[in-house]
Amino acid sequence: MDVRAVVFDLDGVLIDSEPVWEEVRRSYVADRGGRWLPDSQDRLMGMSTEEWASYLAEDLLGGRLSPEDVAYEVIDRMRLRYAEEVPLLPGAVETVRRLADAYPLGLNSSSPRALIDLLLAEVGLDSLFRVTVSTEEVDQGKPAPDGYLMVAARLDVPPENCVAIEDSGNGLRSAHAAGMRVIAVPRPRHPPAPDALALAAYETDDLRAIDRDLIESL
Repeated sequence: MDVRAVVFDLDGVLIDSEPVWEEVRRSYVADRGGRWLPDSQDRLMGMSTEEWASYLAEDLLGGRLSPEDVAYEVIDRMRLRYAEEVPLLPGAVETVRRLADAYPLGLNSSSPRALIDLLLAEVGLDSLFRVTVSTEEVDQGKPAPDGYLMVAARLDVPPENCVAIEDSGNGLRSAHAAGMRVIAVPRPRHPPAPDALALAAYETDDLRAIDRDLIESL
C-alpha cells in the first residue's frame, strides 16, 4: 500500500475523553430531570454535535430544552473539565510526533471545533496536524464517512492512500467506508462490536506500537 497520509481520531485515541463525555452528559441529563438509557453511551459515540445534542434534547430530556441550548451547556461543562486536566492517553504525544516526521497528518473528530482546538493547543500538537475536521463541519457524523472524506480532500490525498487510527465501532466503520485502511486501538471500557473490529487491517492495545514500519506493512 502506498501510504501518503495518516488520520487520527481524537477521543479515545489521543485523549481518554469518552469517560469524561459520558460523565458530563450523564450528570447534565440528571440535572435537567432526564433519564439516561442503557445504550445511550454506545449510541452517542461518533455522533456530531448536532446529532448528540438532538438525541439528548429529544430522547433523554423529552423536548424540554432545545438542542442548541443542550449543546452549549454540555460543551461549556466539557471546557471546564479540560481546563482542570487533559486526559492524554499513553503514547499519544510521542506517536503523533513520530508519525508527523514521516507523513502529513489529519484529524477527524466528533468533538466540537472549540474543544479540538483547545485540546491540541493544550498538549502542543496543534502545529503537527495539517488538517483537522470536526463532524460539526460535515453532513453526517460517524459511522458515515463524511469526516474522513473531508480530511482526505483537504490533504489532497486519495482516501485509499490514507491510514486511519480509530478506537470505536462507529469510527472504524466511518474510516473503512471512506476507503481507508484502519488501525484499531480499542478502549476496554467501550470495545467495538466484532463486526466493526473485523474491518480493521491491524489491531493493537498500545498506541506506541504504531510506527512507520507497521503502517507500511498494511
